[in-house]
Amino acid sequence: MSDSNPAVTRMHKYNPELTDLVFDYMRDRLAMPEVPLDFPGDKDVLAAALAGLIKPEGNAAADVLKLYDEVVSRAVVSGDSPRFMAFIPTAPTKAALLFDMIVSCASIQGISWLEAAGSITAENQVLRWMADVAGLPQGAGGTFVSGGSAANLAALTVARETGRDSRVMKKRAPVRIALSKQAHSSIGNSLAILDIEPLIVETIGFAMTVEDLTRALAKCDPNDPPVVGIVATAGTTNAGILDDLAGIGNFARANNLWFHVDAAYGGAGLLAPSTRSLFAGIELADSITMDPHKWWFAPFDVAAILYREPKLAAAVHTQDASYLDVLHEDDVINPTDLAYHLTRRARGLPLWFSVAVNGTKAYSDAVEASVQLTQEVAELVRSHPELELVIEPNLSVVLWRRIGWQAKDYRDLQDRLIASQTAFVTPTSWQGETVGRFAFVHPGTTIEMVNEVFAAL
Repeated sequence: MSDSNPAVTRMHKYNPELTDLVFDYMRDRLAMPEVPLDFPGDKDVLAAALAGLIKPEGNAAADVLKLYDEVVSRAVVSGDSPRFMAFIPTAPTKAALLFDMIVSCASIQGISWLEAAGSITAENQVLRWMADVAGLPQGAGGTFVSGGSAANLAALTVARETGRDSRVMKKRAPVRIALSKQAHSSIGNSLAILDIEPLIVETIGFAMTVEDLTRALAKCDPNDPPVVGIVATAGTTNAGILDDLAGIGNFARANNLWFHVDAAYGGAGLLAPSTRSLFAGIELADSITMDPHKWWFAPFDVAAILYREPKLAAAVHTQDASYLDVLHEDDVINPTDLAYHLTRRARGLPLWFSVAVNGTKAYSDAVEASVQLTQEVAELVRSHPELELVIEPNLSVVLWRRIGWQAKDYRDLQDRLIASQTAFVTPTSWQGETVGRFAFVHPGTTIEMVNEVFAAL
């Protein structure tokens, strides 16, 4: 049928004009010294612009690409702009972006050793580097998933099942996992999905300490479900706070508790000489989440989940089906055995290529640049007569307040800045108060750009 239907065969034939069209666009985008910030989109305007686009006969590729360039892409705030200082930005290297195109163009996957030994070997090489940076033992390993939420869910599933097994509990026996209020929202969401009751640890300060943890555990009723794991954060998304990793990690080891460290944003701080010491104790973790698409300069969407003992994760996540038996004949651990996924693209390859091309020192220097900028901005805030630091920054997040401002003032500033394309800066909430927030991960963000923000106050 396909031989007699040109429309069917055309979709899978090389089209030089279409290729040139797309490659020209990519070259222009990659060549930009600073990508445009662009704007939030209007839902009704976008719907009208795209109305009728999906139809039986299709459209000219040039027309669709023009629509994307002039309408769709302009309604996406560019997270990789050095003027994107909200949430947690991204800053993929040119090498990572280019290799992501190769991964997509070649339809490279990373499901099993049987099918994808080459891509898995390369991914494992960069995972080994990340594990070494964190101080995990040589037997450690992991896989790349779509984001920190997926990585946290995978790790907490293993924590639950390992905790039950080590206590000889029934398959669906209730258990609890301890965490502080500063833990990322994905932790609470993962626990809800897994039907795990959280033990919220009240903290004296903003970081959870081993004293906070032991005090919370001492208050537990012995008849309540047992606590089988602890989640510590190495760089909270909102403020860059690090929990007492060493104290909590040693306590977890001594009491047979799974120790998970959520370093999705902050983990790259291990690369910076000035902040590495803040992570003392992360090497004690049973599992660690780190997101390369945040501060490791990889494109969306990629997060790493690392396990001290991958076999424990494989015992929980490996899927059994008759057609999958062939994947496990050599008793190997596949990337698909280490999280709840099965089909997966080799999303770690762009990071691998970029690190191999640029070298690890370039990564350390780039992270250090963000840390130093953060300290410059903090000093700028301290010296400003109408600004205050909310807390002292640790990594690359600055919380600040303008004396006398209310929530609307911060939102108005956000709107003025994006309208002028000066920056994308959003407010946040801290202890019930609306405050200003900067998040720096792009090495191209400068103190001059930040001064432009304050000039707009």
